Amino acid sequence: MYFVNPEDKFPPVELADEDGLLAVSTTLAVPQIKRAYLNGIFPWYNEGQPVLWWSPDPRMVLFPEDLKIAKSMKPYLNQNKFQVTFNQEFEKVIDACGRVDRKGQAGTWITQAIKQNYLQLHQEGWANSVEVWDHETLVGGLYGIYLKNKKMFCGESMFSKRNNASKFGFIKMVEKLKQEDIKIIDCQVYTKHLESLGALEIDRNKFLEFLK
Repeated sequence: MYFVNPEDKFPPVELADEDGLLAVSTTLAVPQIKRAYLNGIFPWYNEGQPVLWWSPDPRMVLFPEDLKIAKSMKPYLNQNKFQVTFNQEFEKVIDACGRVDRKGQAGTWITQAIKQNYLQLHQEGWANSVEVWDHETLVGGLYGIYLKNKKMFCGESMFSKRNNASKFGFIKMVEKLKQEDIKIIDCQVYTKHLESLGALEIDRNKFLEFLK
């Protein structure tokens, strides 16, 4: 593991440990976060920890054309069960993601520093949100980093207050990104939920090719 200051370049991702942990820093800064994503690296740490920077191998990704829509979701989509907007309530979405109780995880990794920096990234056009509504109530959503010139969206976190609300928003986002010619969605690490949506693990070097 390597220590990096906000102005430092990150070490080559091949130097990450077997879990994908590459570097540590004491602070978080917007230029540093931008450099990280452009090099296949992302921050992920809990409150009270130093900032941990990761580049796992393999990498969980979704190719938009491989999106799987379960039969159980089709009535939601056919009936337009929810309404979806984009980039209308970024701050509310990241706040809600930070309050979600996640199995096997103590506390939240969406710290105040994460919120402040990603809100600035949103204001600069780097971070996008998806909002899912049941009439006037925000019931789900997700956010991530949109590397449009790389044709990549890097998903960060999602939340749901109604059954299938976040999945509904995810599907609508993938459909929109596909229309915008996005080639790959970075899902970072494996989960059964992501696999059920069509995501799969690929070699880190193959993933990095999309950033070149």
